[in-house]
Amino acid sequence: MASRRALHFVFKIGNRTETAKFYRDVLGMKFLRHEEFEKGCDAACNGPYDGKWSKSMVGFGPEDNHFVVELTYNYGIGTYQMGNDFKGITIQSPNILANAKQNGYTVTQEGDKNVLTSPDGYQFIIENKESNGDPVKKVTLASSDLKKSVDYWSNLCGMKIFSQDNKSAVLGYDDNQCKLELVDIGTEVEHAKAFGRIAFSCPRAQLPELQEKMKSANQTILTPLISLDTPGKATVEVVILADPDGHEICFVGDEAFRELSQVDPQADTLLDQAIAADKSEEWFKKKGISKAAA
Repeated sequence: MASRRALHFVFKIGNRTETAKFYRDVLGMKFLRHEEFEKGCDAACNGPYDGKWSKSMVGFGPEDNHFVVELTYNYGIGTYQMGNDFKGITIQSPNILANAKQNGYTVTQEGDKNVLTSPDGYQFIIENKESNGDPVKKVTLASSDLKKSVDYWSNLCGMKIFSQDNKSAVLGYDDNQCKLELVDIGTEVEHAKAFGRIAFSCPRAQLPELQEKMKSANQTILTPLISLDTPGKATVEVVILADPDGHEICFVGDEAFRELSQVDPQADTLLDQAIAADKSEEWFKKKGISKAAA
Protein backbone atom coordinates (compact mmCIF):
# COMPACT_ATOMS: atom_id res chain seq x y z
CA MET A 1 0.00 0.00 0.00
CA ALA A 2 1.91 3.00 -1.31
CA SER A 3 -0.34 5.32 0.73
CA ARG A 4 1.30 4.00 3.92
CA ARG A 5 4.69 5.23 5.11
CA ALA A 6 7.42 3.95 7.42
CA LEU A 7 8.00 6.74 9.98
CA HIS A 8 10.27 5.95 12.90
CA PHE A 9 11.52 3.48 15.49
CA VAL A 10 11.25 4.27 19.21
CA PHE A 11 14.17 3.63 21.59
CA LYS A 12 14.14 4.09 25.36
CA ILE A 13 17.40 5.70 26.46
CA GLY A 14 18.99 6.20 29.87
CA ASN A 15 22.00 8.35 28.95
CA ARG A 16 20.61 11.35 27.08
CA THR A 17 23.89 13.31 26.99
CA GLU A 18 26.01 10.56 25.40
CA THR A 19 23.14 9.47 23.16
CA ALA A 20 22.75 12.98 21.72
CA LYS A 21 26.50 13.07 20.95
CA PHE A 22 26.30 9.65 19.31
CA TYR A 23 23.49 10.59 16.93
CA ARG A 24 25.02 13.98 16.09
CA ASP A 25 28.75 13.27 15.95
CA VAL A 26 28.91 9.60 14.96
CA LEU A 27 25.81 8.89 12.87
CA GLY A 28 25.69 12.46 11.54
CA MET A 29 21.96 12.88 12.12
CA LYS A 30 20.16 16.09 13.09
CA PHE A 31 17.60 16.61 15.82
CA LEU A 32 14.23 17.41 14.26
CA ARG A 33 11.96 17.94 17.29
CA HIS A 34 12.26 17.88 21.06
CA GLU A 35 9.43 17.89 23.63
CA GLU A 36 9.27 17.59 27.41
CA PHE A 37 6.32 15.97 29.23
CA GLU A 38 5.32 15.97 32.89
CA LYS A 39 3.41 12.67 32.80
CA GLY A 40 3.35 9.45 30.78
CA CYS A 41 1.84 9.16 27.31
CA ASP A 42 -1.73 7.83 26.91
CA ALA A 43 -0.46 5.54 24.14
CA ALA A 44 2.56 4.45 26.26
CA CYS A 45 5.05 6.08 23.85
CA ASN A 46 7.59 6.21 26.69
CA GLY A 47 6.79 2.71 27.93
CA PRO A 48 4.75 1.83 31.04
CA TYR A 49 6.00 4.81 33.05
CA ASP A 50 4.01 7.69 34.55
CA GLY A 51 6.70 10.22 35.43
CA LYS A 52 8.44 13.06 33.65
CA TRP A 53 9.91 12.17 30.26
CA SER A 54 11.10 13.65 26.99
CA LYS A 55 10.81 12.79 23.31
CA SER A 56 13.46 13.67 20.73
CA MET A 57 13.17 12.93 17.01
CA VAL A 58 16.45 12.56 15.15
CA GLY A 59 17.27 11.65 11.55
CA PHE A 60 18.93 12.55 8.27
CA GLY A 61 15.99 14.69 7.15
CA PRO A 62 12.29 15.46 7.67
CA GLU A 63 9.97 12.59 8.57
CA ASP A 64 7.92 13.34 5.44
CA ASN A 65 10.55 11.50 3.41
CA HIS A 66 13.04 10.02 5.89
CA PHE A 67 12.83 7.20 8.44
CA VAL A 68 13.90 8.66 11.79
CA VAL A 69 14.49 7.61 15.38
CA GLU A 70 12.40 8.63 18.39
CA LEU A 71 14.38 8.75 21.64
CA THR A 72 12.28 8.56 24.79
CA TYR A 73 13.99 9.45 28.05
CA ASN A 74 12.37 8.71 31.42
CA TYR A 75 14.04 10.93 34.00
CA GLY A 76 14.18 8.37 36.79
CA ILE A 77 15.58 5.45 34.79
CA GLY A 78 19.25 5.01 33.92
CA THR A 79 19.33 1.68 32.08
CA TYR A 80 16.96 -0.78 30.43
CA GLN A 81 17.39 -4.54 30.25
CA MET A 82 17.90 -5.62 26.63
CA GLY A 83 16.04 -8.49 25.00
CA ASN A 84 16.71 -10.39 21.76
CA ASP A 85 13.94 -8.62 19.85
CA PHE A 86 15.78 -5.76 18.12
CA LYS A 87 18.52 -6.73 15.66
CA GLY A 88 19.59 -3.38 14.22
CA ILE A 89 19.01 -0.45 11.91
CA THR A 90 20.95 -0.50 8.62
CA ILE A 91 22.41 2.82 7.46
CA GLN A 92 24.36 3.61 4.29
CA SER A 93 26.98 6.32 4.76
CA PRO A 94 30.63 6.85 3.77
CA ASN A 95 31.28 8.91 6.93
CA ILE A 96 30.02 6.94 9.94
CA LEU A 97 32.93 4.48 10.34
CA ALA A 98 35.44 7.35 10.34
CA ASN A 99 33.23 9.33 12.75
CA ALA A 100 33.07 6.31 15.08
CA LYS A 101 36.85 5.97 15.18
CA GLN A 102 37.31 9.69 15.75
CA ASN A 103 34.86 9.63 18.67
CA GLY A 104 36.26 6.49 20.33
CA TYR A 105 33.56 4.01 19.28
CA THR A 106 34.53 0.45 18.36
CA VAL A 107 33.06 -1.02 15.19
CA THR A 108 32.77 -4.82 15.39
CA GLN A 109 32.67 -7.22 12.46
CA GLU A 110 29.84 -9.74 12.38
CA GLY A 111 30.43 -11.68 9.19
CA ASP A 112 30.53 -9.02 6.48
CA LYS A 113 28.65 -6.48 8.60
CA ASN A 114 30.07 -3.39 10.33
CA VAL A 115 28.20 -3.17 13.65
CA LEU A 116 28.15 -0.03 15.77
CA THR A 117 26.53 0.01 19.21
CA SER A 118 24.91 3.13 20.69
CA PRO A 119 25.51 4.20 24.34
CA ASP A 120 22.30 2.42 25.35
CA GLY A 121 23.17 -0.82 23.58
CA TYR A 122 21.21 -0.58 20.33
CA GLN A 123 22.93 -1.86 17.19
CA PHE A 124 23.41 -0.09 13.87
CA ILE A 125 24.67 -1.93 10.79
CA ILE A 126 26.78 0.46 8.74
CA GLU A 127 27.21 0.03 4.99
CA ASN A 128 30.24 2.13 4.09
CA LYS A 129 28.95 3.77 0.90
CA GLU A 130 26.96 6.69 -0.43
CA SER A 131 23.21 6.31 -0.16
CA ASN A 132 20.68 6.79 -2.89
CA GLY A 133 17.85 8.56 -1.05
CA ASP A 134 17.33 8.18 2.69
CA PRO A 135 20.46 6.64 4.31
CA VAL A 136 18.29 4.57 6.70
CA LYS A 137 17.55 1.41 4.69
CA LYS A 138 15.98 -1.12 7.03
CA VAL A 139 14.97 -2.04 10.57
CA THR A 140 15.65 -5.65 11.55
CA LEU A 141 13.48 -7.41 14.13
CA ALA A 142 13.54 -10.97 15.48
CA SER A 143 10.90 -13.56 14.64
CA SER A 144 10.19 -16.88 16.34
CA ASP A 145 8.12 -18.13 13.38
CA LEU A 146 8.99 -16.46 10.09
CA LYS A 147 5.99 -17.80 8.18
CA LYS A 148 3.58 -16.47 10.80
CA SER A 149 5.37 -13.11 10.94
CA VAL A 150 5.39 -12.64 7.18
CA ASP A 151 1.72 -13.57 6.99
CA TYR A 152 0.88 -10.93 9.63
CA TRP A 153 2.90 -8.11 8.07
CA SER A 154 1.89 -8.83 4.48
CA ASN A 155 -1.74 -9.93 4.75
CA LEU A 156 -2.89 -7.89 7.76
CA CYS A 157 -0.58 -4.85 7.60
CA GLY A 158 -0.57 -4.74 3.81
CA MET A 159 3.18 -4.81 3.24
CA LYS A 160 4.80 -5.99 0.01
CA ILE A 161 7.32 -8.85 0.28
CA PHE A 162 10.57 -7.72 -1.38
CA SER A 163 12.59 -10.87 -0.63
CA GLN A 164 12.27 -14.03 1.45
CA ASP A 165 14.17 -17.22 2.25
CA ASN A 166 14.10 -19.76 5.09
CA LYS A 167 15.75 -17.45 7.59
CA SER A 168 14.67 -13.91 6.77
CA ALA A 169 12.25 -11.72 4.84
CA VAL A 170 12.30 -8.08 3.76
CA LEU A 171 8.99 -6.23 3.52
CA GLY A 172 7.89 -2.64 3.00
CA TYR A 173 5.28 -0.28 1.63
CA ASP A 174 7.35 1.25 -1.17
CA ASP A 175 10.64 0.70 -3.00
CA ASN A 176 12.00 4.04 -1.77
CA GLN A 177 11.06 3.66 1.90
CA CYS A 178 12.90 2.10 4.83
CA LYS A 179 12.16 -1.65 4.85
CA LEU A 180 11.31 -4.06 7.66
CA GLU A 181 13.53 -7.13 7.84
CA LEU A 182 12.35 -10.11 9.89
CA VAL A 183 14.98 -12.66 10.96
CA ASP A 184 14.01 -16.07 12.32
CA ILE A 185 16.00 -16.61 15.53
CA GLY A 186 14.69 -20.13 16.14
CA THR A 187 13.59 -19.37 19.68
CA GLU A 188 11.11 -17.26 21.60
CA VAL A 189 11.38 -13.48 21.18
CA GLU A 190 12.12 -11.77 24.51
CA HIS A 191 11.41 -8.04 24.71
CA ALA A 192 12.71 -7.44 28.25
CA LYS A 193 12.41 -3.75 29.30
CA ALA A 194 14.18 -1.98 26.43
CA PHE A 195 11.58 -3.03 23.88
CA GLY A 196 10.95 -0.51 21.13
CA ARG A 197 8.11 0.33 18.78
CA ILE A 198 7.94 0.85 15.03
CA ALA A 199 5.62 3.48 13.58
CA PHE A 200 3.86 3.85 10.23
CA SER A 201 1.35 6.32 8.88
CA CYS A 202 -1.74 5.62 6.79
CA PRO A 203 -4.65 7.79 5.65
CA ARG A 204 -6.72 8.57 8.73
CA ALA A 205 -9.79 6.91 7.14
CA GLN A 206 -7.95 3.54 7.11
CA LEU A 207 -7.41 3.39 10.88
CA PRO A 208 -10.86 2.02 11.89
CA GLU A 209 -10.70 -0.52 9.05
CA LEU A 210 -7.20 -1.62 10.11
CA GLN A 211 -8.33 -2.00 13.71
CA GLU A 212 -11.37 -4.05 12.66
CA LYS A 213 -9.18 -6.27 10.49
CA MET A 214 -6.90 -7.03 13.44
CA LYS A 215 -9.87 -7.66 15.71
CA SER A 216 -11.44 -10.07 13.21
CA ALA A 217 -8.16 -11.96 12.95
CA ASN A 218 -7.92 -12.19 16.77
CA GLN A 219 -4.70 -10.19 16.80
CA THR A 220 -3.47 -8.06 19.69
CA ILE A 221 -4.61 -4.44 19.90
CA LEU A 222 -2.61 -2.74 22.65
CA THR A 223 -4.32 0.66 22.36
CA PRO A 224 -7.60 0.91 20.43
CA LEU A 225 -8.07 3.94 18.17
CA ILE A 226 -7.31 7.01 20.31
CA SER A 227 -6.76 10.74 19.78
CA LEU A 228 -3.53 12.20 21.17
CA ASP A 229 -3.36 15.93 21.81
CA THR A 230 -0.14 17.93 21.58
CA PRO A 231 -0.79 21.46 22.93
CA GLY A 232 -0.55 24.02 20.14
CA LYS A 233 -0.11 21.33 17.50
CA ALA A 234 -2.21 18.83 15.54
CA THR A 235 -4.27 16.15 17.26
CA VAL A 236 -3.31 12.77 15.83
CA GLU A 237 -5.20 9.49 15.94
CA VAL A 238 -3.34 6.24 16.50
CA VAL A 239 -3.90 2.51 16.86
CA ILE A 240 -1.20 0.52 18.70
CA LEU A 241 -0.87 -3.13 17.71
CA ALA A 242 1.42 -6.05 18.47
CA ASP A 243 2.52 -8.67 15.96
CA PRO A 244 2.61 -12.43 16.80
CA ASP A 245 5.97 -11.96 18.57
CA GLY A 246 4.79 -8.94 20.55
CA HIS A 247 6.62 -6.27 18.52
CA GLU A 248 4.74 -3.03 19.12
CA ILE A 249 3.42 -1.22 16.05
CA CYS A 250 1.92 2.26 15.90
CA PHE A 251 -0.28 3.26 12.97
CA VAL A 252 -1.02 6.99 12.91
CA GLY A 253 -3.32 9.10 10.73
CA ASP A 254 -1.09 10.55 8.01
CA GLU A 255 -2.77 13.90 7.44
CA ALA A 256 -2.47 15.18 11.02
CA PHE A 257 0.91 13.54 11.52
CA ARG A 258 2.44 15.44 8.60
CA GLU A 259 1.45 18.64 10.38
CA LEU A 260 2.66 17.43 13.78
CA SER A 261 6.00 16.15 12.48
CA GLN A 262 7.28 19.35 10.88
CA VAL A 263 10.92 20.06 11.67
CA ASP A 264 11.43 22.50 14.55
CA PRO A 265 14.52 24.67 13.92
CA GLN A 266 14.82 25.05 17.71
CA ALA A 267 15.08 21.28 18.32
CA ASP A 268 18.83 21.24 19.03
CA THR A 269 18.57 24.20 21.38
CA LEU A 270 15.58 22.74 23.24
CA LEU A 271 17.35 19.40 23.71
CA ASP A 272 20.58 21.02 24.91
CA GLN A 273 18.63 23.20 27.36
CA ALA A 274 16.78 20.15 28.72
CA ILE A 275 20.04 18.23 29.15
CA ALA A 276 21.63 21.18 30.95
CA ALA A 277 18.61 21.56 33.24
CA ASP A 278 18.41 17.84 34.04
CA LYS A 279 19.64 17.48 37.61
CA SER A 280 18.41 13.92 38.07
CA GLU A 281 21.94 12.41 38.06
CA GLU A 282 23.05 14.87 40.76
CA TRP A 283 19.94 14.14 42.84
CA PHE A 284 20.59 10.40 42.80
CA LYS A 285 24.29 10.93 43.56
CA LYS A 286 23.45 13.08 46.60
CA LYS A 287 21.18 10.32 47.85
CA GLY A 288 24.02 7.82 47.38
CA ILE A 289 21.97 5.69 45.01
CA SER A 290 21.93 4.94 41.29
CA LYS A 291 19.14 5.63 38.86
CA ALA A 292 16.71 2.76 38.55
CA ALA A 293 17.48 -0.04 36.12
CA ALA A 294 14.31 -1.07 34.30
